[in-house]
Amino acid sequence: MSAEFKIFKEFYPFYLSQHQNSICRTLHFVGILLGVGFLLLVILVLKNYWLAPVSLVWGYAFGWVGHYCFEKNRPATFKYPFFSFLGDFVMFKDLLIGKIKF
Repeated sequence: MSAEFKIFKEFYPFYLSQHQNSICRTLHFVGILLGVGFLLLVILVLKNYWLAPVSLVWGYAFGWVGHYCFEKNRPATFKYPFFSFLGDFVMFKDLLIGKIKF
């Protein structure tokens, strides 16, 4: 991860190169789905906004298991937190519409 990325469009191909393992991509997808679902539950049903940050745990826990156990690399989150967070959602969308395979 020596390259410095200024815009997301340049970062996303690198992001995808760090997610070549299908199990890793699937774990990211599941983590985002659970994280967003938990966030909606907390905000819309429970109305307990203090629990909202816990939704991040879902996404990152599943994703990091994918990186450490299956992809065998270090998550880009540590060097590019904002771009990686955005990349998670773009990859989620790309998986959902079939642009990327699970």
